[in-house]
Amino acid sequence: QVQLVESGGGSVQAGGSLRLSCAASGRTFSISSYSNYAMGWFRQALGKDREFVAIITGSGANTAYAPSVKGRFTISRDNAKNTLALQMNSLKPEDTAVYFCAASGRRFGPRADDYDYWGQGTQVTVSS
Repeated sequence: QVQLVESGGGSVQAGGSLRLSCAASGRTFSISSYSNYAMGWFRQALGKDREFVAIITGSGANTAYAPSVKGRFTISRDNAKNTLALQMNSLKPEDTAVYFCAASGRRFGPRADDYDYWGQGTQVTVSS
């Protein structure tokens, strides 16, 4: 019913930039507009729990960031195209992880449990 597909991951040296994209599709977003869903980016490093990175409200008017990425990452969305993006600048080795996009029809917040739909993830590797 819902498909979230991330792209844009890859390998980059510390200090570099990457832009992740997430395309949302499916019957759920056709019936209930994509703009009704808060969207988020989460990440999971090897051997660690999944953690919040950035979230954005359905309208795009409000955003929130994890302290570790604030000032370096920017989340945005295009509701006309059902897409989500994460611009990542000044990347650090500790940003290495699988990055997931997620959709919530219930709540705008940093808890992964609040998100109903998840993509498969895209790997980001930052070398020093």
